[in-house]
Amino acid sequence: MTSSPFQRTIALPAPVCEQAAQHLEQAAHRSIDGAAVSLKAFRAAADTDFVLPASVVEQAAACLLVLATETAQSVRPSALRATISVALRLRDAVELSHQPALSSRFW
Repeated sequence: MTSSPFQRTIALPAPVCEQAAQHLEQAAHRSIDGAAVSLKAFRAAADTDFVLPASVVEQAAACLLVLATETAQSVRPSALRATISVALRLRDAVELSHQPALSSRFW
């Protein structure tokens, strides 16, 4: 498998970026690996119309899932659902970015 000459990017809705940044801030406070880098990228996303490298979005999703695991016993169920929901939305966006750009009629 060869590497692509360009980096995949993902455009996310502003509310998703804002929610992710809030949760990533909590993850960074808990010193979850990669959370600080992802947080910085998500905070700066407004300057790039909420377009982020797919690798950063994937890393953020992983950080949020770790955060959910670590806090599952100590937070309200609604807070846990919110964290997991954002993580899954990020993960789904990454998975969609790996889909072929062609529609099924060409297959």
